[in-house]
Amino acid sequence: MPDDQRPYAVLDIDATLSDTSQRIKYLAKKPKDWDSFFAHAKDDAVLDEGLAVATTLAADHEIVYLTGRPERLRRDTVKWFEDNGFPEGKLLMRGNNDRRPSSMMKLARLRTLAQERRVAVLVDDDVKVCAAAEKAGYPVMRADWGLDAETQPTLFEAQETEGRT
Repeated sequence: MPDDQRPYAVLDIDATLSDTSQRIKYLAKKPKDWDSFFAHAKDDAVLDEGLAVATTLAADHEIVYLTGRPERLRRDTVKWFEDNGFPEGKLLMRGNNDRRPSSMMKLARLRTLAQERRVAVLVDDDVKVCAAAEKAGYPVMRADWGLDAETQPTLFEAQETEGRT
């Protein structure tokens, strides 16, 4: 099937493909140290399960990486993908000043993607993102192999209340 006809497989990055556990400490501070949290994203280890899912999906899908990371991290994020052997794909990032909850921001992006072609699956760790996508009719694979936002209130707050990741 030609690349422009393959359905999209949409993958989150943080706690789905990358291990954020070493930088979550920056969000536990008062006030949160967002600059350090994002500055260290380039040092994240790979979550092997995430890489395996991305590689498997790339065989039959066009990969889209959909992240709550701000646009200013594009260069570091692209380099991280290249350095760690991730399949090529389109990278959609949060606008630098976008503070919508991740579930709202990502659902809007999914709707835009779905206007181009079928979204076959969303792979994400965030339970609210997964629930919103499922409710809107998108197939979801919950990435339960990384840092779990349900049990990590610091990350969950950042994703859903502050709209920062």
